[in-house]
Amino acid sequence: MTEGIIVKALSGFYYVQTGDSLLECKARGRFRLDGTSPLVGDRVVCSVDAGGRGRIDRVEARKNWFVRPAVANVDALVFVAANTNPVTDPFLVDRVSVIAAEAGCELILCINKTDIDGGDALYDIFSLAGFPVIRTSAKSGEGLDELRAALKGLVCAFTGNSGVGKSSMLNRLLPGAGIPTGQVSEKLGRGRHTTRHVELYSLGDNSFVADTPGFASFDIEMMKPILKENLQYDFREFSDCIGACRFNNCAHLKEPGCAVTAAVERGEISRSRYRSYVRLYELTAQHKAWEIKQN
Repeated sequence: MTEGIIVKALSGFYYVQTGDSLLECKARGRFRLDGTSPLVGDRVVCSVDAGGRGRIDRVEARKNWFVRPAVANVDALVFVAANTNPVTDPFLVDRVSVIAAEAGCELILCINKTDIDGGDALYDIFSLAGFPVIRTSAKSGEGLDELRAALKGLVCAFTGNSGVGKSSMLNRLLPGAGIPTGQVSEKLGRGRHTTRHVELYSLGDNSFVADTPGFASFDIEMMKPILKENLQYDFREFSDCIGACRFNNCAHLKEPGCAVTAAVERGEISRSRYRSYVRLYELTAQHKAWEIKQN
């Protein structure tokens, strides 16, 4: 028996990294029957027949998994943003940060294209919130050593607006990978989606990164519904305020004696992040508790 990690799934075949080798496998039929088909990122146990053909016999318990992108056991989502064409909306980063928090993984914000614009506003918002924020330029190579160090020993998925340079950055991190890149439309302010499937690339030191499709395919609406009362826990900068409000059931909206809104007024929580919380609270309030329990 051989243990490894699925790094690519294509046309019914799974490619499993086992040490320095790549094993092409089919999956046992029972996975399709019980609805637990293997995903990229799964840790698996395989058998190899006399002809060298592999078969996935067991999928180990998952830490987490996503529907789109179809990837499992992610330690960190690396959100690649930019403050130049295309400009990243902070609310989009905030929505993905909630997805990451719900999945029990870290969010690393990578502000790319700093050779054109340093993205100071994005840097200030998310560093104040306590996220790792790294400025990079896929063109000049700035910040790539820092990013590589941050990814060491982790399984990470790169995501962000199409055109912000995810694939270009991976090509700098992985010389010779030849990941297709696209041009950004000056008229539309967005890029073409050059990534068609999820694939893990090894950075060495047990580190893997996944290039994922852009947001036309990364479906942020697929996130599991959240009880509005629990959303506060997905905003890490709220942690010192939770339980310190005048009312135990404070929603952190317009209630008197709210510790969160007081922290916003003092500048300890960014107004941008707080506005995103309010918008997301309104969205989560549309889901009833019984509906969430059924999902």
